[in-house]
Amino acid sequence: MRNVIAAALLLACAAAAPAGAADLEARLAAADSARGKKVFRKCTACHTAEKGGRKKIGPNLWGIVGAPVGAREGFRYSKAMTAFGGSWTPERLDAYLTKPRALVKGGSMSFVGLKRDRDRADVIAFLNGMSDSPADFGRASAAPAVSQTPEAEDFGLMVRAPGASETFYACTPCHSERIVVQQGLTREQWDELMVWMVEEQEMEPIEESVLTVIIDYLAEHYGPDRPNFPR
Repeated sequence: MRNVIAAALLLACAAAAPAGAADLEARLAAADSARGKKVFRKCTACHTAEKGGRKKIGPNLWGIVGAPVGAREGFRYSKAMTAFGGSWTPERLDAYLTKPRALVKGGSMSFVGLKRDRDRADVIAFLNGMSDSPADFGRASAAPAVSQTPEAEDFGLMVRAPGASETFYACTPCHSERIVVQQGLTREQWDELMVWMVEEQEMEPIEESVLTVIIDYLAEHYGPDRPNFPR
């Protein structure tokens, strides 16, 4: 039954699929949901994904794969999203995550999108798992070959070092990395800033172990002496 559901979801809206979506089935079969959870950090400023999670600027995304568009109880959608209608098939999610405002013109989603095919597939796989009845996207071995060559992560101006990934995904949903790297704060000040962001700016709380890694990174590379200030 799950295979039938997955097949139906993957075939829907194929005519409106964006460039590069022809291999979506293969990308989903090879997708890494754990990596998708990491990329999803870009979305947590506006969304939660856990079951029963609260609405924020955007709706909770539990069970979103295959769900009706604009139908989350208690959330007020834009007229453009309501008019978009239909269901959140993998194809539609892939197109929407590529460039939200291009697909739903006049929508309220401000996120610029995920340019990398792999990032979108991994996020869809993660969201698919956040459900009581996830679809079966198949096994990578049964799907057309997909390159598994590791892609170097692009942290923009941020210095590459342990903690860069965690910091990038925690900060860039709302800020350019340029804002991060132009700061020169003590460890205590970075810690206070993170607390302020959660308490006053409604930033999603960061897991303690991850927060420690982020603070370590910021204090070492963007402390008062600003050793990595972009010139």
